[in-house]
Amino acid sequence: MKKIGILSDTHDYWDKRYIPYLEVCDEIWHAGDIGSVVLTQRLEAIRPLRAVYGNCDGYPLRYNYGSYLFFELEQIKVLMTHIGGYPG
Repeated sequence: MKKIGILSDTHDYWDKRYIPYLEVCDEIWHAGDIGSVVLTQRLEAIRPLRAVYGNCDGYPLRYNYGSYLFFELEQIKVLMTHIGGYPG
């Protein structure tokens, strides 16, 4: 079974203390409000990255990633999005 590191709402914040937790993962998933391409590059340097953009992300993150990502991993269907809906 794969180990997944799940992040969201980092807003470009990075701390090197994250590295030991992410290095033991097989993949990193970021569920939006990434903050910058620099952060995605840092994550990609550690492990393969799957990501979606969030409501605070601008270009080029919206160009590089979709608002949702649907995939299957180890026979489990996954739908990743930043905001699943708004109240009302």
